Amino acid sequence: MDFVANFPLWNWLIEPLQYEFLVQAIWVSAFVGLVCAVLSCYITLKGWSLMGDAISHAVVPGVVVAYALNIPFAIGAFLFGFGATVAIGYIKSKTRLKEDAVIGIVFTGFFAFGLVLITKIPSNIDLFHILFGNVLGISQGDIIQTAIAGTITLVVVLLRRKDLLLFCFDPNHAKAIGLNTQAMYYTLLSVLALTIVAALQTAGIILVISMLVTPGSIAYLLTDRFDRMLALSIASSVFAAVMGTYLSYHFDVSTGGSIVVLLTVLFIFVMVFAPKYGILKQQSQKRSLPVLDEK
Repeated sequence: MDFVANFPLWNWLIEPLQYEFLVQAIWVSAFVGLVCAVLSCYITLKGWSLMGDAISHAVVPGVVVAYALNIPFAIGAFLFGFGATVAIGYIKSKTRLKEDAVIGIVFTGFFAFGLVLITKIPSNIDLFHILFGNVLGISQGDIIQTAIAGTITLVVVLLRRKDLLLFCFDPNHAKAIGLNTQAMYYTLLSVLALTIVAALQTAGIILVISMLVTPGSIAYLLTDRFDRMLALSIASSVFAAVMGTYLSYHFDVSTGGSIVVLLTVLFIFVMVFAPKYGILKQQSQKRSLPVLDEK
């Protein structure tokens, strides 16, 4: 035991656990990583990374209004986040604009409105914490809100997992067999908004999009089966969340930033070395193709 206690890696791992706020941050980060990883698989299949970006920016005015009215910030964030998705759907259906243009207009408008409210409404809101998260200073009330939002997301996805998978993979087939694709559309948007609310304190609105997209992208490069994709997404996200919190402590840097940087490094590694879809494997397959004689 003395040898283990004096081992540098052991000391590196055990030192942060002496502080209650760091243990709390590790658990919260791991839970948020789990929630984001589960939804990330559906977002990746659906191609909704821009939609996640839009909702994450749209929650800013909701947070400010919630603080001004002295209600849980999760309520305001969810209402404004979901409201942004309804606005996107309405504008897209009533104009000739493409979805990417509508998303850009709506999320920048909501975000700018939030910045205006922050400057005009007296509050103790720290814009830096909204943008980049503050899991090390998260309060018990915020932990409860995160747990509730994340748990609702996991329960909804678990109950509707097969319908959501079919909707993301082939919406035309889902509609043909009688599935209410409109309901699936708003169900997925709702859990997306809830997940962003859950991740708000950990990564902030700027970095949360990475936690929603990168784990699923990592897993997508590693497997063709959805169940394995889900497991790999969760493993990579939770690992990055926990180790990112450790790194933020030891190197005195942003926790959300550390988590996202670690996720990005994992993605780059998988992108290059994935056994089937990695860059090296693809190049090797191209070199092995027979060269046709042009004569």
